[in-house]
Amino acid sequence: MDFRMLGPLEAWHDGVPVPLGDQQQRFVLIVLLLHSNKPLSADRLTEIVWGANPERRTLIRGYINKLRKAFAPADDVAIETTATGYLLRVSPEQLDLHRFDRWREQARQEQEPRRQIELLRAAVDLWRGRFLEDIDIDRVGGTDVISPADSYFDTVGDLAELELTTGDHRSARDRLRRIVGKEPDRQRHAELLMRALLANGDRVEAIRVFHSTRDALAELDLEPGLKLRNIAARAERGEPTSSLPSRPGGFTGREDELALIATAAGTGEKAVWVSGAPGVGKTGLAVEAAHRLRERFPDGQLLLRLNGFTPNVAAMTMGDALTQLLLELGVPAEQIPASPGRKITMYQNELYGTRTLILLDNAKSAEQVHALLPEAPDCFAIVTSRRVGEPDTGQQVRLAPLPPDDAAALFCTLAGPLRVTGRAPEVAEVVKRCGHLPMPIRVSAALFRRHDRWPLEHLLRLLAESGPWHADTGNDAGAAAVRVSYQQLGEHQQEMFRLLGHTPGPHVTVAGAAALMDNALTQTRLVLDELHEVCLVEELTPERYQMLDPLKEFAAAEPGEHTDAVLRLLDFYLVTLADAAGTAYPFERARLPAVTRKSPVARTFETTAAAAAWITAERDNLVAAIRYAATHDLPEHSWRLAVLIWRYFHTTSQFDDWAETMELARRLVTADKDNTVGQAHVLLRLATVHNRRGELTEALELARRALPCWVRLGDARGEATTLCAIAIPTMELGRHAEAITLFEVALEKYEEVGDLRGQAHALSNLGYLNELHGELDVALRQHRAAVPILREIQHTQGLAHVLNNLGSVRQRLGFASEALIDHREAHQLAAEVGDECVMAYALSNIGNVHRSAGRIPEAERYQEKAAGIAAGVFDADLRTRLFRDRAATAQAKGDHVEALRLYKAALELAATSGNRGHRAHADRGVAQTLHRLGRHGDAVANWEAAEKEFTALDLPEAGQVRAERAELTCACRDEMG
Repeated sequence: MDFRMLGPLEAWHDGVPVPLGDQQQRFVLIVLLLHSNKPLSADRLTEIVWGANPERRTLIRGYINKLRKAFAPADDVAIETTATGYLLRVSPEQLDLHRFDRWREQARQEQEPRRQIELLRAAVDLWRGRFLEDIDIDRVGGTDVISPADSYFDTVGDLAELELTTGDHRSARDRLRRIVGKEPDRQRHAELLMRALLANGDRVEAIRVFHSTRDALAELDLEPGLKLRNIAARAERGEPTSSLPSRPGGFTGREDELALIATAAGTGEKAVWVSGAPGVGKTGLAVEAAHRLRERFPDGQLLLRLNGFTPNVAAMTMGDALTQLLLELGVPAEQIPASPGRKITMYQNELYGTRTLILLDNAKSAEQVHALLPEAPDCFAIVTSRRVGEPDTGQQVRLAPLPPDDAAALFCTLAGPLRVTGRAPEVAEVVKRCGHLPMPIRVSAALFRRHDRWPLEHLLRLLAESGPWHADTGNDAGAAAVRVSYQQLGEHQQEMFRLLGHTPGPHVTVAGAAALMDNALTQTRLVLDELHEVCLVEELTPERYQMLDPLKEFAAAEPGEHTDAVLRLLDFYLVTLADAAGTAYPFERARLPAVTRKSPVARTFETTAAAAAWITAERDNLVAAIRYAATHDLPEHSWRLAVLIWRYFHTTSQFDDWAETMELARRLVTADKDNTVGQAHVLLRLATVHNRRGELTEALELARRALPCWVRLGDARGEATTLCAIAIPTMELGRHAEAITLFEVALEKYEEVGDLRGQAHALSNLGYLNELHGELDVALRQHRAAVPILREIQHTQGLAHVLNNLGSVRQRLGFASEALIDHREAHQLAAEVGDECVMAYALSNIGNVHRSAGRIPEAERYQEKAAGIAAGVFDADLRTRLFRDRAATAQAKGDHVEALRLYKAALELAATSGNRGHRAHADRGVAQTLHRLGRHGDAVANWEAAEKEFTALDLPEAGQVRAERAELTCACRDEMG
């Protein structure tokens, strides 16, 4: 007999539907099916179906008899009578719900895409409508019944991904249309449908789908995600993603090198490495080659500047490079993991199945780019560098100066053929003075083109008179062209050019350049435009400029005062960052250090999104500014910038930059004994990053050192914040009573100063501690009090944290449905602000709810997602919690070997960080698992360690462990003292 719940309730036997009786009888059957192969008492059955009508218990027997009669022809199903009630004996394979889960799990384990598609199609085809479509769920368990609808939508999405990868776009399109038509706010399915439509050439319909989804999301006050917007942009453009600049004007020569690159791209090479001296035209050749190869790589052409030899700018790290590439590929920022290893995996997966070209410009070394080279067979990379590549970085292309004829042709093309007709000897002399290098030839041609009354002799005389390049370039001839252009600039243009050579970051906006020049925005824009016109700066994006490395070296070598100018730029960053941090994180505004510096061109922000976008765009410049200030006797700028950007690093889990900038700031403020304000702020935020890393002792020591600073300042808000920073590692180290006192004192201080964010923070932590000690009603009340406060002040990240805690308490109180709502909202909010840590907590908690309801495959799926995200977040508490949660799920599944591995991993992490609560729970898990594996003697030490630690922490689990062991009859009990 086959029971079907994925749609209207049905039972079939030998190809014929089985009559299931009236609605009451069907309710009884569903309850038995949902508890199949488990005894269910008559009282419980009555309670589920009829609620507060215990007199209906007498009806149970009659309905059971009718069902037995209906099932009589089948020999593979039976309703057995137990001592207290009934048990439906049926093979799991007879339930469509079980087959759905099994086929999904088999597809997950399968390696061959075609077989995965077969399994997922079979699973999806089981669905005939909504889960138990014709049944009132409240009559068969209500909130205890966890619908598999989310799993269905996930499966359809997974299947569509595979079908798109294998080229079966129409199957994916037809299936997705039904879903998106009914529920247009499902972004993932809209993305996949649009991809399928584009693959079939239907751009108009893809745009219609985007508009429909955008409108549905707007009704929920949500914006379409970056990936959806990128696909829509591609549909509107009719082109794939491309960040290539326009082709170099008048590109001339290099045909042999271009042919070599084209051959490598067409014969399975994964990369070519183009090397050569500054100004020799490496980037121009690479961009020209990339444009010529666009048809061969229709899925995208991406350019990434690695800053390998950019003056005053650190070379881009592999992790940052991967982040930029993933963003270019359309991966939403909140989905990009923090660890380089996870980024590499995601990057290579995004490229798999595509034909994408990656241009990696200005590489410092082979080590910098190894992980960036595509592994996918149909992708290709072009790398440029001053250094020669390694054997494993692809075909080598070494550029020399242009042949004289090609150099002359380039100059003639750029300068205007009419002005140089018949002047071949003079042109040859010009390009010789330029060292036959494309960059100085372009600069000279731009200068000559601008002065339309100059004869070639005048240009030649200027080139001859020009002094050598002050930078150590090794090519005086090439430098002459730059010097002539520089000498022909006006006073303001020369000053701007020279000062840009001293900027600490890789690029600068018009506003930043205005600060540098102490000039108005409109005048600065004109100056930059003139420098751009003569090829001395490049415009990266609207209003953002970058100097090529050789030019920046030249500019920095020019004599002249620059200290005050860079100070004005740092003032601009400081004042603008103060406004951006206060706007992006309004709940943090009262805690920010005061900024008294002024900048007439500093930006202000009206929206959270605009402020956060500015911080993200200026991140590299801000970190460079902190480093510069720290090494140029500007401690106030360094520590204030570091403190102002800490929340951004905290939210995005960028621990390395956070710790580095704070350590720089700490050295500066502690060297000045009178800088109490700086010490208070820096020690507090440095304590936070140590706590996030699981370095609890260090975090506690730093926070304790910060507290007297706040007391001396008379700052009650700062004092309360620091008390919480002391309380958190104190709590994790197992001193719960002390932590409760600290949080309570902090709460009082927050209330005194009217700090709503602080009150919510203290309340939620008190709720967490009360949950640990079994005071669930108190914990529920405290978390519920914190939620509206955080909604009011729009502290999205804090609200996500509290909802996770609230959901955990509700789950323990038996409110599974409400718990799921809390955890899902927590996940959504965390995704909005890009907080991977809270996203992972939420996913694991959703898995816990599913596990408690017996839905092990669902629990595994959510917790695997959580583990994937957490792999890139080096938060010790999160990673320990995930090991414990996944171990509990493996244990529930009966996979005791895996459970033991995970519990031991949790125990090791807890021992390293010193978190006693985690250690006690992990010891208990190890003991339980060893017991189930029959290794009773090995389990004794863990039983005893868990009981001892729980007792020391005064947690209710101490009594639970004693009771659990008392019921055992093996050595686990015998060894009890």
